[in-house]
Amino acid sequence: MTSERRSALFGLNAGIFLAHIGNFIWFPILVASLGDSDSGFWAGVVMCMTYVGRLAATFSYEGFSDRLGIRGAVFVGTGLEAVSLGLMGFTSGVAVYSLLALFIGFGSGTAFPGLKNILVSYPEDERAKAFSTFQMSAQVGLFGGALAGGLLLGMDLRVVFTAVFVLFLGFCLSASLFIPRDGFQADGTAAPRKDAGAERAPLFSLAGLKSVEVGGATRYFLLSAAFWFLSLCFVVGIPLHMGRFVPQWAPSAPFWITGLSLLVLQYPVFKLAIKHLRPGVVMGIGLTAMAAAFVLFGSAPAALWAVAAGCFVVVFGEILFVPSFDMWVSRKVPEQQLARAMGAMHFFRSAGNMAGALLAGVMFDVSVSADLPGANWYAAAAVAALCAVICFAGRDQDRSGADGGEDAESSAEPVTA
Repeated sequence: MTSERRSALFGLNAGIFLAHIGNFIWFPILVASLGDSDSGFWAGVVMCMTYVGRLAATFSYEGFSDRLGIRGAVFVGTGLEAVSLGLMGFTSGVAVYSLLALFIGFGSGTAFPGLKNILVSYPEDERAKAFSTFQMSAQVGLFGGALAGGLLLGMDLRVVFTAVFVLFLGFCLSASLFIPRDGFQADGTAAPRKDAGAERAPLFSLAGLKSVEVGGATRYFLLSAAFWFLSLCFVVGIPLHMGRFVPQWAPSAPFWITGLSLLVLQYPVFKLAIKHLRPGVVMGIGLTAMAAAFVLFGSAPAALWAVAAGCFVVVFGEILFVPSFDMWVSRKVPEQQLARAMGAMHFFRSAGNMAGALLAGVMFDVSVSADLPGANWYAAAAVAALCAVICFAGRDQDRSGADGGEDAESSAEPVTA
């Protein structure tokens, strides 16, 4: 790996590390606070608006990056995210929080695809390492943010969001200072600047809604949306759950367990699974683990052991589903359609996150008002179980439509995102 690509990878990893620290400080604290002062619904609305913003950015990212370059789009996106998060601490009310959350999501949706595009532009023999270190940096940041969130619990929101603003400012600078303007070429050198007179993509385009032209892709992208729906059911639902049923623990405490478990288990567990099983089966096992975790949360809402055990088990969803899906896309989607696949991944992920954030708060409120604690978790478990059955029943196919067996997959390097 050349010094230029190594420097770019350092900047990407430092940026995503700081971003995850910041995110896992502010959102458990804010969600638990809104759940206590307003309702689970309004907490879900605020979180949902971040994904509305990300989804909106899907239709504008190409136009921004075409004019500003990938580096410029990352800088603008992270800058908008940082300023919006800083303002969160000096405002109040769900309406204002929702508006700022929209800008936070739009900034994230503008910056994150740029980071992914830089990673995808690495030479093929370096791509697995680039994606793996990127994922590891995110997980270390998650764990650090959850710990820092516990230390900041009870402090004024101005202090909390000022700290988050500083972290995202660091994300903005580190990610944009080290990466080349337009990524790398196939030979690994920095891509040349576009001709100023070249035709530009429109600032707003619905082209991202077009499906990726590969066999079986639609099913996988829909399953991806379902996975992120379930993931947000946990991310939003667990701070609400902690505030009502386990108030003796910090709202970010579950993320201490998930963050540490991901750090320790991500690579050995996934490598073992993908060596012997096709990606569809690995994804199904991950979804089954999520279903089991949700049943644990619902069966004993106030029990510390159930929360701890559920938080440990639920991480197998991300450990197994996410890299299996990324591997499927990177190996099955034709090279010339990878950029479109990245856009489709972002769209379906945003849609699933948006639905999960909103419905997690609604399901929590309904279960509490109906005096059926845990019913929200059972509903999520049913969705996870259904998706797992679909994964187990499906068959992976290569580009020509032939079934992909274990031998085809066992030699693949795990590619995580």
